[in-house]
Amino acid sequence: MGPQSSGKSTLLNQLFGTNFREMDASQGRFRTTTGVWLAKAAGIEPCTLVMDLEGSDGMEREDDTAFEKQSALFAFAASDTVLINMWCHEVSLYQAANWPLLETVFQAMMQLFSSRKTTLVFVIRDQEGIPLETMEPILRERVQKIWDTVPKPQAHAETPLSEFFNVEVVALSSYEWEEEQFKEEVASLRQRFFHPSATGGLVGDRKGVVPGSGFSLSTQQLWKVIKENEDLDLPAPNVMVATVLCEETAHEIYSSFTENEDWRLIEEAVQSVPVPGFGKKLSSILEACLSGYDREVAYYDENVRSSMRGPLEENLLQLVRPAFQSMLGHIVCENLHMFKEAFDKALNEGKGFFVAAHECTQCYMTLFDKGCADALIEQAKWDTSGVREKLWRDIDAHVASVLAAKLSERTKAYEANLNKALSGSVEAVLDEAKRETWSTIRRILSDAIESEVTGFFSGALSDIQMDEQRKKTVLSGMQNYARSVVEAKAREKAGRVLICMRDRFVTVFNHEAGNMPRVWTGIEEIRATTKLAHLESLELLSVMAAVRLDDATDNIERSLSALLSTKPNATDRSITTVDPLALSTWEGVPSSETLITPLQCKLLWSQFMTETEYIVNRAISALVR
Repeated sequence: MGPQSSGKSTLLNQLFGTNFREMDASQGRFRTTTGVWLAKAAGIEPCTLVMDLEGSDGMEREDDTAFEKQSALFAFAASDTVLINMWCHEVSLYQAANWPLLETVFQAMMQLFSSRKTTLVFVIRDQEGIPLETMEPILRERVQKIWDTVPKPQAHAETPLSEFFNVEVVALSSYEWEEEQFKEEVASLRQRFFHPSATGGLVGDRKGVVPGSGFSLSTQQLWKVIKENEDLDLPAPNVMVATVLCEETAHEIYSSFTENEDWRLIEEAVQSVPVPGFGKKLSSILEACLSGYDREVAYYDENVRSSMRGPLEENLLQLVRPAFQSMLGHIVCENLHMFKEAFDKALNEGKGFFVAAHECTQCYMTLFDKGCADALIEQAKWDTSGVREKLWRDIDAHVASVLAAKLSERTKAYEANLNKALSGSVEAVLDEAKRETWSTIRRILSDAIESEVTGFFSGALSDIQMDEQRKKTVLSGMQNYARSVVEAKAREKAGRVLICMRDRFVTVFNHEAGNMPRVWTGIEEIRATTKLAHLESLELLSVMAAVRLDDATDNIERSLSALLSTKPNATDRSITTVDPLALSTWEGVPSSETLITPLQCKLLWSQFMTETEYIVNRAISALVR
């Protein structure tokens, strides 16, 4: 079904291999198909019968549209699938797209026939640039709206559209200008009529079907019921006239608005600059258009003119909405720019950071609200809260970036002071590496932080009046930096621990108190001194095994004491699953604070013992000689 001369017969012949009579455009446009014609589809299984309906909206029946409604209802009642043919450019129209006819069919279907699902296939002809994804929701929404608004008998008051109809939408290229592409698309659609009950096929639920031998009698009875039904009479003439003229008037008003010089100037200007009085100007133009519509249709049916006015107003508002959004964008950018300038100026004049941020934020958010009020269009109920929130977030982000830049700039010098104050002292304490090394480092760290942070808040940050929470955040950052300096020194020292252990062994073994060279008096003295040197070197290894900035206890020293009883070159044999030094972590020590793992300590000690054995043996040999 579809308008006269819309290519229905041509489509059916291409789709089903039928030979319905087609219009000869060279002879003019006139009714080609009269009544309802039936043919068998060629080459499609199962057997498929095709009906070609007389076109609607033709001059030949301009005084009597009852047959259009009767034939359409007949098609719906008799068929599994109904193709509704419409031109792409008529999708949004009312009469041309056959929406009134569809309303009548929907209402009559529920009154005359039991629930039987039919598939509606809207075939959009001569698709021109508008994607199917754009047109399909419009069609589906219109069908649903018709279903929701048509009067229903009590039995179907709550029946959903899906119980009576499946809705499908396809689009085809121009048969005249894109013939090859049209044929490819039709061939693809044709495949959906092979075994149409399968997935993707175009068929209803097949309820209430009749045998082929009963088809003739069944269709005769359908036509009789339709012909005798009085509900298919034409609507009142005043409603018909009002529908046509109100639709034409709405179209003319919309076109006049698009050509309005004042609107065009505003639309062009707002692309680059804010337009003063934007909302008032556009509201005035829109009011003039809508008032013009009201005057033109004042004497037509009230329900019809109201039903047309709503879509007209909505379409006009959608037309101006991009300009409104551009205007809001200008207001946001303008206020954000002024905020940044005012904020920088307040800071340069010595005003407290957060006081300046609060005062400037309040000022320019208020100005934004005034700008929005000036831009609002009276006929629209658009919400601008999202745009307001965006401006607020942009202002907050700028304040945060300025604060971060100031803190970063001013903390660099204090970080350098912390580095200087800690590096030398910590390195000197680590060089000694005694049992009390880490308690000394903790004290040095605490003193340095207290000294530098006090000066930092009273000096560098004196103009940034931070609350306690922000101060805690800054203090935490500086404490973390100070700890990182200490940890870096400790890791650097741990990387040279074997050299340090060897140097300490040599110092203790070869020198007495006061750094005087030792003079050996016997082998027992050598052994005693060797043990002392080993203890001193093991203590150094214990100190360097982990970072201890939190005053927590550990068993590293006790675990390493087992190395004193380990024979040189016995490393491989001693690494077992029960050996506490064959592990990769220390008990109670986080991996982030581990400098040398237990297994690494064991391997280092083995290498250390091998290297120092030569020194001891040489001293013993010299004494024997």
